[in-house]
Amino acid sequence: MRNAITDVPGVLVGHVTRIGGGFLTGTTAVLLPPGALVVADVRGGGPATVDTAAVDARYGGREVPGVVLTGGSAFGLAAARGAAAELGGGVVPGAALFDLGRGGDFGARPDASFGALAVRAASVDVPQGNVGAGTGALNVALKGGLGTASADLGGGVVVGAVAALNAVGPSYAPDGLPLAAGLGLPGEFPSAILDPAVELTPPAPPPFNTVIGVVATNAAVPPFALAAAAQDGLALAVSPAHGMADGDTVFGAVTGTRQAPLDEVLRAASRVFARALVHGLLAAEPVTTPRGRLAAHRELFPRTHAAHRSA
Repeated sequence: MRNAITDVPGVLVGHVTRIGGGFLTGTTAVLLPPGALVVADVRGGGPATVDTAAVDARYGGREVPGVVLTGGSAFGLAAARGAAAELGGGVVPGAALFDLGRGGDFGARPDASFGALAVRAASVDVPQGNVGAGTGALNVALKGGLGTASADLGGGVVVGAVAALNAVGPSYAPDGLPLAAGLGLPGEFPSAILDPAVELTPPAPPPFNTVIGVVATNAAVPPFALAAAAQDGLALAVSPAHGMADGDTVFGAVTGTRQAPLDEVLRAASRVFARALVHGLLAAEPVTTPRGRLAAHRELFPRTHAAHRSA
């Protein structure tokens, strides 16, 4: 187990990351095995999505070859078209988060080439932090990032998630401990320790946000229930979630026919998605851009980060 969404058999992930020259953004492609059924669960008042009507939960799910997560707000959804072309056409739904201008240039955002390149880069390895859709992400005024996690339920059943943390609501308590750290596997998340020598005056929080991600399993469960459970996990990791400035979007993907109790799978989906967001926070790196410096959680809680890296 890699503790990644790619522990679900047949799932691959590819990133395109662009930092510098006005860019601080990227795209993540999640490729799915043949026969995977996908639905979208969109919440909050400000979503940026493409082809989510084609995977509306009311229709029970649709077979698609992959899903695109991207920066660039609505402009960045062009990456989904590039991914669809690279995959031979058809529907490739996608969701975007708001990171416009964070690298210095409001017009520096993903285009169709990002989606195509992310598909070509897809593998079982899933780098985390300032990569792909998490490149320009923020959590309140600290750097957010992309994270992944998985759970082995036994009997060959696996649940995994990948998510980009870009939320106006904080995902950590005043003492620095991630809100969902208690859901981690043994030794996965250490306790936070504030370093009192660090003084940080973060910039004002951005006006637009959105957490986006994919949860997948090879268990035979309703994909709409899987996505809804992941949204519950989002609300455990970020508080508040699903606000008017958010467009929180989760794609649920069912890739197989393994048998497992529905409640057990959905409980795992909620926890796995929350854990992926914790990894996105802890793996994020500070960034200096022409618009200013984006500090990371590790600067306020460096010993937490050191323990996380060694876990």
